[in-house]
Amino acid sequence: MKRYCYTLNLKNDKKLIKKYIEHHQNVWPEVLESFKRNGVINAEIYNVSNRLFFLIDTFDSFSDEKIKKYNLEDPIIQKWEKLMWTFQEPLPFRKKMKNG
Repeated sequence: MKRYCYTLNLKNDKKLIKKYIEHHQNVWPEVLESFKRNGVINAEIYNVSNRLFFLIDTFDSFSDEKIKKYNLEDPIIQKWEKLMWTFQEPLPFRKKMKNG
């Protein structure tokens, strides 16, 4: 099993943060299925103020590149991602990635 940790910021607006949390209390089934299909065993999100920490436990066969490619090709996942980015902002010191 592998563990990955990602972090980003939410826009510093209490109403947006509350709405983001509400969305994550009802994650779309297609998003959850994407995780399972791509080898994610468990996912957890923690937030402190407007900072998010996203931890996933995966099978050893999990590939960050593979899930990103899959998600880029799935229109429902793209719709979810677009919605989530209305609440999120990248960290200014983030590592630049291909396709995202």
